[in-house]
Amino acid sequence: MTPTTVYLPFNRDCLRGEFEPAKHGGPPPAPRGHWLLVQEQKLVVVPEGGGFRLPTGELPTSLDGVVKQPLWLGTYGGTPCWVAGLPRDAALPEGFHRETLVPMQGTRLPDELLSLGGMAMQLLYWESTSGHCPRCGTPAERMAGEWGKRCPTCHYEHYPHLHPAVIVLVRDGDRVLLARKAIWAPGRYALVAGFVDNGESLEAAVAREVREEVGVDVKDIRYVGSQNWPFPSQLMVGFVAAYAGGSIAIDRDELEDARWFSSTELPDGPSRHSIAGWILANFTRR
Repeated sequence: MTPTTVYLPFNRDCLRGEFEPAKHGGPPPAPRGHWLLVQEQKLVVVPEGGGFRLPTGELPTSLDGVVKQPLWLGTYGGTPCWVAGLPRDAALPEGFHRETLVPMQGTRLPDELLSLGGMAMQLLYWESTSGHCPRCGTPAERMAGEWGKRCPTCHYEHYPHLHPAVIVLVRDGDRVLLARKAIWAPGRYALVAGFVDNGESLEAAVAREVREEVGVDVKDIRYVGSQNWPFPSQLMVGFVAAYAGGSIAIDRDELEDARWFSSTELPDGPSRHSIAGWILANFTRR
């Protein structure tokens, strides 16, 4: 099967071409448009018609002095999108509501708001971690037309950091290998996953993570799709692989349990919002 575009939330593809990134190149003359206000992994929205919409127009006057300099994310449907972080104790204007962006916490946001909110979270994370040059410590300056920043002293340039991680469904005939962490909800199992090491290919990372975490070998490793994951800034690269031998041996520092399940009797799994849920829904059976 040829990999196709994965229209999952947090992937910009989910916005179907309606979003154009700004990269801080020539922002609109005034901060007016859609507001992506983030408060502790929650997006501030306006309940409307049984759903939610973004606050639109000018920044509410009650947030003057609370919001720092807004950041221009880009345009969605031709309307500028502005990003700002709210302090934990900031009160919301009347009629506004906080809704979690975290799938595991039962988000009720539609996919387009999750995708916009995810980009907003990543922009705020970048701003919070890029204020100084990582080489010499001098305050960094934004580069025109880019998300990156440049050091005025040593001229080092750095850009938003995206951390690649692999996630894999291991299959053996009509059974699949799933694992769970102790912090997850009781009974919930998902796929083996882990970050890519320096000097490592994605396929090598798959084989290593499976062996390290559950003790088995895999073969026929095949890429199936990817998802941007803004918690805080990851790229989840999805694979399926065939079992190649070995007995389950759990890394107790990483996992609470791992076991084989029949493809027709799967336990509680990840949300449909995640690539783990998408892989289980589309690739569990041959």
